[in-house]
Amino acid sequence: MLSIDIKTDDAGQRLDRFLRKYLPEASLGSIYKMIRKDVKVNGKRAKIDLFLNEGDVITLYLSDDRIKSLSKKKLQGNAGKAGREFLIVHEDENVILVNKPKGLLTHGDFREKKKHLTNQVIDYLIETGSYVPRVSKTFTPAPANRLDRNTSGLVVFGKNAEAMRTLTEIFRNRQIDKKYLAICHGFLYEELEIKGYMRKTESSGIIKAYIDKKPDSDGKPIHTVVYPIATGEYDGERYSLVEVELKTGRTHQIRAHLSSIGHSLLGDEKYGGKAVPDLKIRNQMLCAYKLKFKDIRDDSSLADLRGREFKAAPDKVMDRAMKKIFKGDIFNGK
Repeated sequence: MLSIDIKTDDAGQRLDRFLRKYLPEASLGSIYKMIRKDVKVNGKRAKIDLFLNEGDVITLYLSDDRIKSLSKKKLQGNAGKAGREFLIVHEDENVILVNKPKGLLTHGDFREKKKHLTNQVIDYLIETGSYVPRVSKTFTPAPANRLDRNTSGLVVFGKNAEAMRTLTEIFRNRQIDKKYLAICHGFLYEELEIKGYMRKTESSGIIKAYIDKKPDSDGKPIHTVVYPIATGEYDGERYSLVEVELKTGRTHQIRAHLSSIGHSLLGDEKYGGKAVPDLKIRNQMLCAYKLKFKDIRDDSSLADLRGREFKAAPDKVMDRAMKKIFKGDIFNGK
């Protein structure tokens, strides 16, 4: 028998969904069977769709061996010797905004399961006492947005379940302005508002953008606005520094959309850009450098973020490229 006390981060979930997270090796069918025969909430039988409240006590009438076999070790950060590669831009009791460096995955994948941004942030939160895994039975801090490995910039993490739910809603409902700093090939002098559709080519993983024309099938609408900041030349090539605003948020949207109009990102060879070895440019010059929170409810735990804008400086390679190409410290207005 095991008793589970429901704390703040675990409240607000349906009973069946809580148990799916708490016993991840159990099938959905076995979860339903447990609820009918082996589970009580506050000493009483409960329905599958019961919503849990803080202070509730779930009792599992299962053997210790059975519970152990259906559980797996909760992620508690695995960055280990990797250390902390991110910079903290803002932190409060509910959220942490970090500047992710180029070359670091936001989440792990089948190739890299330990050294990624999410693990590093979790390690930091455990070290500072902001997150205690044994208290949060089913919640783990997670990013509300993600960036490609070789795109640097702002990533927002929820430090508790309520903040995570609110952030998910904010990003889903586009209650946040997201702007990127990019260096692209060619000169751009006027603001561009580009609309169209995009489709992924499964064999190559390349996203194809179609301007003002829907592809034959599976096309997703995209909307990008490009604001020119400066133009410059380097080694006989022309470049523009631009601010890019995403009106939709598709994978590789900026890279594919700018490539489709003949202005591929500098260094983005996958989408037609060129590398510049003497400036150590081998990947896309793209930084998610600005986030502004807009419509947040007064009764939200994140209400203090309403109207606030946060910025992240470009990485060293992009900063060097900006200074060499545009002859000044453009990012800092010099």
